Amino acid sequence: MPARKRWSAYVTKTSNALDLEAGVFSRPDPRSIARSLKRSADRSRRKKTDSFRSAMSMISFYINRAGKKLSKQRRQRLETAKEKLRDLYGRRKRNGEVR
Repeated sequence: MPARKRWSAYVTKTSNALDLEAGVFSRPDPRSIARSLKRSADRSRRKKTDSFRSAMSMISFYINRAGKKLSKQRRQRLETAKEKLRDLYGRRKRNGEVR
C-alpha cells in the first residue's frame, strides 16, 4: 500500500467503487449530482451491493474524505443530493432521522 496520506486515492483506484463522471461532486445542482450517481450506480458491474447503497456510499465517502475543507455550502449541496438520491430510488430516511 502506498504512503498513508494517499489511502483514499488507493481505495478509489483499487476498490469496487463506481465509475463516476468527472466533476460530479462539483456540480451546482444537487439533483444533477443525484442523477449522475444513479446513472453510474445502475450501469456499474463493479459494485458489491445494490445501486442505491453504492451511490449513497460514494457521496458519504466524498463528504467524509473532504472533512473540514468542505465548505458549508458544498456540504449542504451534497446533503441535499443525498435526499434527491433517496427520492430517485423511492427510499425514505431511516427512523429517527429528520428529513
